[in-house]
Amino acid sequence: MAPDPRTSRRGILRRGSGLALGAAALAASSSAALTGCAGGAADGVDAEGRVTVELWHGQTDTGRAAIEALVRDFNRTHPRIRVDPGGGVIADAMLQKITAALASGSFPDIAYVFGSDLSSVARSPSVVDLSETVRSGPVPWSDFWAPAREAVTVNGRVRAAPALLDSLAVVCDKKLFRAAGLPLPRAGWTWQEFTDTAARLTDRRRGVFGTGWPGVGDEDTVWRLWPMVWDLGGDVVARDGKSIGFAKTGVRALETVEALARAKSVYIDPKPGSEQMYQVFASGRMGMVVTGPWQLPDIRDAGIDYHVVPLPSYSRRPMTISGPDTWTLFDNGPARVRAARTFVTWLAQPAQDVRWGIDAGSLPLSRQTQALPDWRAQDARTAGLAVFTRALETARVRPAHPAYPQISQALGQAIVAVLLGRSSPAEALRRCARTADAALLIPR
Repeated sequence: MAPDPRTSRRGILRRGSGLALGAAALAASSSAALTGCAGGAADGVDAEGRVTVELWHGQTDTGRAAIEALVRDFNRTHPRIRVDPGGGVIADAMLQKITAALASGSFPDIAYVFGSDLSSVARSPSVVDLSETVRSGPVPWSDFWAPAREAVTVNGRVRAAPALLDSLAVVCDKKLFRAAGLPLPRAGWTWQEFTDTAARLTDRRRGVFGTGWPGVGDEDTVWRLWPMVWDLGGDVVARDGKSIGFAKTGVRALETVEALARAKSVYIDPKPGSEQMYQVFASGRMGMVVTGPWQLPDIRDAGIDYHVVPLPSYSRRPMTISGPDTWTLFDNGPARVRAARTFVTWLAQPAQDVRWGIDAGSLPLSRQTQALPDWRAQDARTAGLAVFTRALETARVRPAHPAYPQISQALGQAIVAVLLGRSSPAEALRRCARTADAALLIPR
């Protein structure tokens, strides 16, 4: 990759709360999935030779409008295929819905699956391998940004098509910076400078916070820490695969979180989705917010005069995270698989990708899309958007590892404990390591 019931992302939901559902529950459904499919008469082909593809897109609001407009155009230009976008649930509940569908043997042809959930879902034998699909034909696979390719690749095989691309950067409220007499930050700044700036922006008498951090322990809490870990030389999983790769670097990253909490310069959002944190920023009471391109329309609508700067780092080198989401295909027979492949291939082509990116708030999947006049115009009229796109050149993604949900859950608890002053960084990380290392030793 980003859960928000009210979809401040203008209808694109991500950061899956579905991570709380263990991979074991999904794996247990695989045997049931082998015994039944959702296919209709004659493998989904009707009397007129048309194939219907069931799409669970998970979008609401403008995201839903964007995907449904694309579906209408596809159906009009592909008369032998009809994509039905009516099924499914919001994206935050997609993992649970898909798990139940696989267990019952009645599942869609395509579902919008969070990138952080793909490794769990891909354990099902009903998930279609797209390795050959994306590497041939009109799909610009080699031109996709590296995070888009990496997010859909599990154990060397392409298990889904990229659906959404983003990155994290810092959005600053220029008015609050002027009031505090502070210069706007520039690329190459450090986390120490970030914490110092947050402290100077904070004005508790006026209810102004320097920055914010999600405080419920979900993936939205966690994924913001990974760029700090990576920049310090750590990783999610150690090279031997038997333990976490951030036992030491995670402590230092948590010390930065602790510095924000001790200075009382961080607004800790108590609810899933970060909605309250974003509302505080939009109301002019937060100096800096770490977010993605999806939030820019809301910030503009709120009338905030803003500035976008890359994430700080410890090394002054650029480092951020991308959290791509996926279109995952399921096997309901050859005819429906072929039709579903055709649709996601069409959707990934620059002419459609640029529409999806502009209308739904995503970044371009490929450099071909980025070069189109429509995207260039979008970039020119949206202050700061280019910062998020440039960040894709060095962005990293979370590993497609089946134990990631347990690692994320353990680290989320550690972050919250530090934010709330309930634990030191070292002790919080020790507890995290015990739980996460145990998960990594479970045979999968």
